Amino acid sequence: MEPRPETRPDGRGRALRTPRAAGTAGIVFALLLAAAMVMIRLAIPSEPGTGSGEWLTDPSRRRTVRAALELVPFAGISFLWFMGAVRSRIGDAEDKFLATVFLGSGLVFVATLFGAAAAAGSLLATAGSSGAEPGGQLWVFGGHFTYGLLTTYAMRMAAVFIFSTSAIGHRLGVLPRPLTVLGALTGLTLLFVTNSVAWSELVFPLWALGVGLHILVVGAASPPARR
Repeated sequence: MEPRPETRPDGRGRALRTPRAAGTAGIVFALLLAAAMVMIRLAIPSEPGTGSGEWLTDPSRRRTVRAALELVPFAGISFLWFMGAVRSRIGDAEDKFLATVFLGSGLVFVATLFGAAAAAGSLLATAGSSGAEPGGQLWVFGGHFTYGLLTTYAMRMAAVFIFSTSAIGHRLGVLPRPLTVLGALTGLTLLFVTNSVAWSELVFPLWALGVGLHILVVGAASPPARR
């Protein structure tokens, strides 16, 4: 009996499944990250380090932030899967320079995203300990650290990832021109706007959603030919 496509030793089954995997992972990442960002924005002021720690003393806000932080690891895992599946679809035609920037920026983005989530989780754990009084220097430092790590470093690495992905997609014809233009605008927004305009970081998951949907639709309509 002929092996099933997904278990063939020549890898044909995996090649056929890559577009669907890339698109699905991109969509899952976009939805999880957008949900986490919205929940955090609703629960925490734009600059949490400048406040008195009121959100830490509000049980409802703390539960919202804790739920958002629970989504972050799964968003990061989906993003790594998205990166791997996209790179697999590009294959040997990838440009080594752009591929290095693509991988490096994506990995640093995940690391800084996890770091910001861990810092926010530490604030929650400290606020819940006995004798803790939110509003002191610890919370000012922790708020600034978390906010800066997310909006300054993670979003700028996301911008570099978007630029490299758009450049690779444009050169190889994997992404249509409207998506590459959207990628350039999204990257510029993340580079220069996120520190001053609230909610602007949501353009990243929106871009990932568009790319995921495109790869999913195009991959389903015209799967790679068998060798």
